[in-house]
Amino acid sequence: MAILITGGAGFIGSHFVRRMVKHSHVVVLDKLTYAGNLENLRDIREDRELSGYFKFYKGDICNQELVDHVMSTEKIDVIVNFAAETHVDRSILSAGTFIDTDIKGVFVLLEASRRYTIKKFIQISTDEVYGTAFHDAFKETDSLNPSNPYAASKAGGDRLAFAYWNTYKLPIIITRASNNYGPYQHPEKFIPLFITNAIEGLKLPLYGDGRQERDWIHVEDHCAAIDFIIENGKEGEVYNIGGGNEKQNIDTALFILSVLAKDKGMIESVKDREGHDRRYALDCTKLKSLGWKPQIDFEEGLRDTIKWYEENEQWWKQIKNGEFMKYYEIQYNHRFAGKN
Repeated sequence: MAILITGGAGFIGSHFVRRMVKHSHVVVLDKLTYAGNLENLRDIREDRELSGYFKFYKGDICNQELVDHVMSTEKIDVIVNFAAETHVDRSILSAGTFIDTDIKGVFVLLEASRRYTIKKFIQISTDEVYGTAFHDAFKETDSLNPSNPYAASKAGGDRLAFAYWNTYKLPIIITRASNNYGPYQHPEKFIPLFITNAIEGLKLPLYGDGRQERDWIHVEDHCAAIDFIIENGKEGEVYNIGGGNEKQNIDTALFILSVLAKDKGMIESVKDREGHDRRYALDCTKLKSLGWKPQIDFEEGLRDTIKWYEENEQWWKQIKNGEFMKYYEIQYNHRFAGKN
């Protein structure tokens, strides 16, 4: 099977590449924005045995000519679309690239899929398309109510993919996962930011009262679920993928500090994010009924993740400079000054 993994040099995508290259011919298409990093794939590129089943293209999924070239040259059977702008904070600062990649890019891939008659298209969506879960956990049939530009752009790509199933019977499956954590996650995100800031002795900027609730899933569990869905999922369906680990942000921050033996005074409440969803929660009964369930305990997985960042400072310190520091100052400096 030839599988095209877009965004395969990113956090979740690189983990999925590492899983799939063991039994498939894997083709990665990645624009290598600030969040795409070939270092995430170094082990595969340097492995003589695995590298024969792996090919990399640098480019944008919005580039129809390039996408057509990859599809025709590599004889792609399955597309798994991880390519996306994903950080809510950045979408609030500037939404344009999110609309381009998360909607137009999906359109280009869907059109190419029609032309080259692929066997399956997996659109990676997010639990954030549902908006805040005020009471129960969201089911796949619940309405979408995205609260920020990132979530809205992902909802657009999500529904566009479904429209291609409904209109053209393109073999589409949509997945909506809860918050991921694990090695190789860009330090702009909550867990790696707090881990690396704590290691560096910097303040941990906690939005508002820190009581926002998130359901965490280890990236390896997420990738296992997608692999399972490729084999067992039904075309035209949506599948929630959650870890069943609802935690308040303040408790996750305190756990990180405890593992690193750091003082809880490093946490500093800052002005809350605009349009901040209070709680995410997914009902995963549909996927579990097919035989899948997460395997990694949250505290164990988070301990292992903290250890990885401790042992791989070179990886994240190269990222936390230059462009990252400019973003960090824009995003957080005024929040420290104007905290609630």
